[in-house]
Amino acid sequence: MKPVDLYAWLQAKTYPGRGIAIGRTPCGKKMRIAYWIMGRSDNSRNRIFVTTDDGIRTQAFDPSRCSDPSLIIYHPVRVFQDNTIVTNGDQTDTILDFLKDGKSFEEALDTRTFEPDGPNWTPRISALVKGDSLTMSILKSDDGDESSTLRFTFSYSHVAPGSGRVITTYQDDGNPLPSFAGEPVSWAMVHENFSLFGQHIWQSLNQDNKVSLFTRQINLETGETETQIFNKNEGE
Repeated sequence: MKPVDLYAWLQAKTYPGRGIAIGRTPCGKKMRIAYWIMGRSDNSRNRIFVTTDDGIRTQAFDPSRCSDPSLIIYHPVRVFQDNTIVTNGDQTDTILDFLKDGKSFEEALDTRTFEPDGPNWTPRISALVKGDSLTMSILKSDDGDESSTLRFTFSYSHVAPGSGRVITTYQDDGNPLPSFAGEPVSWAMVHENFSLFGQHIWQSLNQDNKVSLFTRQINLETGETETQIFNKNEGE
């Protein structure tokens, strides 16, 4: 798979939905994580990211406009020991609980399915970063069949310097929205400082539909992290 330019790839899409992009810097010393949310309805757009002790959570920007919190309020990012969990739903907590019990990422997701939001049946996308290794997963319906769950796990034992993978909930806009298909897309990380990494992703997301973006850099030698959050509702 020929690596894509992540920013150009995102710019070409009106509505890829929620997405996870994870890569390793060209120097090989750091891992970078990006997770973003988008929205077409007022309920979906009425959100911000806020920090927690072990990651982030979504929160209604204006609580009076939150009509249904069930699929929009959750913890997208949580950390347990040297594991960073990133997902597009409350399966973050499922994965965390299983890891605490000595079980695996895959075992946790075997208990879950796609979101109950027909006719889109939005896929659940998840990732686990540990050192320079990466595991990604997508749980999706079988071409819109709500009775059948397709489970795909992609394991990368060693992310090479200057490379990354990206997975989104949808291929692009549509009605119903077409689920992401195939393995996570390979992308090439350019040499740039961490702040520019976040700014370039934020600028690449569709202006009308983007809502929030989280980026994190993990130093593989020290474990130290840097984090940036962009919230459209707060003028970022």
